[in-house]
Amino acid sequence: MSDSLRTVVQALEDAAESTRTGYRFIEEGTTAEPFLTYGGVERATARFAGAFQAMGLNKGDRLALILPDNQDFIFAFLGALRAGIVPVPIYPPAGLRKLGGYLDNTLHIIAKSGAKMVVTDTDIKRLLGRIQARASDLRGIVTVESLRRAKDTLVPVHVDLDDTAFLQFTSGSTSQPKGVIVSHRNIAANVQAFMRDGLQVQDGVDSGVSWLPLYHDMGLIGFVLAPLYHRTTVSFMPPLSFLKRPIRWLEAISRHRGTISFGPNFAYALCVKRVRDVAPNTLDLSHWRIAGCGAEPIRAANLRAFAEKFAPFGFNARHFLPCYGMAEATLAISFGRMGEGIHAERVDSIKLAEGQAELASDDTSADEVAEVVCCGSSFDDHEIAIFALEDVDGLHPLADRAVGEIRIRGASVTSGYYAEPEITRASFAGGWMRTGDLGYLVEGRLYVCGRSKEIIIVNGRNYYPQDMEWEASKVRGVRKGNVIAFGTRKPLGDRERVVIAFETNIADEHAREAMKKELRRVVRQATGLSVDDVVVLDPGVLPKTSSGKLKRATTRELYENGQIFIRTSTRDGSAVGTAKQLAESQLGYARHALRGKPS
Repeated sequence: MSDSLRTVVQALEDAAESTRTGYRFIEEGTTAEPFLTYGGVERATARFAGAFQAMGLNKGDRLALILPDNQDFIFAFLGALRAGIVPVPIYPPAGLRKLGGYLDNTLHIIAKSGAKMVVTDTDIKRLLGRIQARASDLRGIVTVESLRRAKDTLVPVHVDLDDTAFLQFTSGSTSQPKGVIVSHRNIAANVQAFMRDGLQVQDGVDSGVSWLPLYHDMGLIGFVLAPLYHRTTVSFMPPLSFLKRPIRWLEAISRHRGTISFGPNFAYALCVKRVRDVAPNTLDLSHWRIAGCGAEPIRAANLRAFAEKFAPFGFNARHFLPCYGMAEATLAISFGRMGEGIHAERVDSIKLAEGQAELASDDTSADEVAEVVCCGSSFDDHEIAIFALEDVDGLHPLADRAVGEIRIRGASVTSGYYAEPEITRASFAGGWMRTGDLGYLVEGRLYVCGRSKEIIIVNGRNYYPQDMEWEASKVRGVRKGNVIAFGTRKPLGDRERVVIAFETNIADEHAREAMKKELRRVVRQATGLSVDDVVVLDPGVLPKTSSGKLKRATTRELYENGQIFIRTSTRDGSAVGTAKQLAESQLGYARHALRGKPS
């Protein structure tokens, strides 16, 4: 297998021979869709690489990228790789309302990575003054507008498979972001596994369509890097374009005869909810042969609803491809079987809570059945096994249908976290990477249940917060995708208490009380659990990661210290805090500009 592995740099230079495949950029608010062949991409990235070298960056230096524009990001990222520089993608600010938290998170990533420079656009640069003042290794902040005009020549740099390609900082749903070390060998091995074996990609024939953010692994590796190895064309659209009007995703797939496109569970649910009144013969999804789904818990009901709604437009439910992955595995860990669609098991929820995935009988009450989606098998030269959490040496894999921690090993798995030796050691058990996820195997096929740190234990039984969140989201008025369930022992410490927090657009207090009552009823009916507390929040209050995942640990902490209740009633105060943070950032930028730091 290793004989055929290539670095990303080699893959790009080989792809440059293609005169008909490349990247297409669908721009927001216009009909423009500029297309660059891989030859054009090679030339553009060489200019960026030369500009980075002219700035004094050398092989191995870290370069932070905060670029909301897809084309800018791709050219800067690939340009850095060609110069042997290690890019560190950072998500752009979503707005000014939570600027303080964003700046703290960004400072942490820049400082931890030891980035010497930041590349961003002019608007974002104005917000980063405080960071420039506090990151000791940071030489300066450079605007991408200046790089677009650069004409510096790339001095070729030898890049090996074992060189670090980039640092992928995890989104931090349970802790501060950690920098996953991703080598060129990790990328090449993972791409070979999921593109060749998982997707059975036809070189130069298949075409991808993606709205996924490029600063996370699914968008970056799945649709920027992997296509280079197979010279497949990809059409990129801005993430906000999809979020504003989900039908644009489907229209792009139809217009460009896309064969491969992926999205998390919520994306398919959003299409079902918000795509309406599509005229006949205006949407053709018949070419879409792989509709991947991953990055968050998969709900079979959501995907079935999508398939039913869009079957008249040529969508085939058999083309769903559930998958499981994480940044520590570069991207993909397992894929479902092509052409199988959604394969899910109906298991006894009581037995599941006790650690055994026993199939439900035909006469099992619907309230005692959990549906768990199969995420497929491991790839060649990779392994998946299930272990008890307390098996810290990874010596005794559990039998089929026993629920435990999912652990992985293989060529795609990271060597560890950048500048975090203790966390790295704790993340491995006898050569197995500990994912922190719970699941079970059946004849080598993986079923994912939830995060081990988020399990709620009541009277010795395990409950998965996703199940409670799913039931709660059925209550009218609850914003789907904006529900968090968690357990807490505070304030008394005597037992685990169940708390559910949700957002709603409904302001009437009587209506909110009725929603709380109904939520308790549906959760108790579905799980047998009594909810100890229900917290009703305004839209936008629940904390999320940069990729939009709910942050349960942060929500629990806010609940335990009382801050979650302040958030529901002091929304005007956040505007004052934002203005203060903005002023401090711009003042910091001005100070550094006067001192003559690079810009």
